[in-house]
Amino acid sequence: MTEPVLLYEVEDGVATLTLNRPDKRNALDSSLVAALKEALDRADADESVRVVTVTGAGKDFCSGADLTELERIATMSADENLEDARSLGALFIRMREHRCPVVALVRGRALAGGCGLATACDVVVAEEGAEFGYPEVHLGFVPAMVMAMLRRKVSEGSAFDMVVNGARVSASTAADLGLVQHVFDPAAFEAATRDYVAGLAKRPPGAVALTKRLLYDLDGLDLADGIELGARVNVEARMSEECRAGVRRFLERSPR
Repeated sequence: MTEPVLLYEVEDGVATLTLNRPDKRNALDSSLVAALKEALDRADADESVRVVTVTGAGKDFCSGADLTELERIATMSADENLEDARSLGALFIRMREHRCPVVALVRGRALAGGCGLATACDVVVAEEGAEFGYPEVHLGFVPAMVMAMLRRKVSEGSAFDMVVNGARVSASTAADLGLVQHVFDPAAFEAATRDYVAGLAKRPPGAVALTKRLLYDLDGLDLADGIELGARVNVEARMSEECRAGVRRFLERSPR
């Protein structure tokens, strides 16, 4: 029986999406991209899910595009290549628009499209020995599909240096650049990531969803429009039962 390319599990409000091609270093192909989209939709429709994590089976998070995919791309027309690229882009957009925080749990290598997949997540948590990089330039290629997100996460100079040199960087360097948010010791990685994700899952889901949407919708707005959008989201949050219940609990605990 053929193993599924993606494993899906929900426990305690956390949906875990595990790239399940360890013999291929979890390389991306069209079937895995499709499975990720389906899993994200499944998690979005499940009200019990508060956080989505993306991780890889085996030693590596994701090594990028599958070699078979690269061979296929070489024979495709311009229109076919555009459709294929847009399919990966649609995955990244779906992650950005998901109501839940999407967290990459990175061990081993996250390279090329695998680094792009991690970058598309809201938060990246990495093991101390993990490696990140966009080596596409060495093949005369461009990490084009992730550039819009990479440019938003790190400085312009850092993004340029990373993609033009195509060098691999350590988890700690990636954290210094802003690509990674948390780095944990290998011995403590499982426990530390479990605690971190469990903490996120305990946050009020409505407030988390509104916060995520506001943060990304602010991109490209000038100050006045950003303040106005914030005001509208403020009202939406104030009117929610989640917020009203939280305020009641706070007032009941506060001394008069």
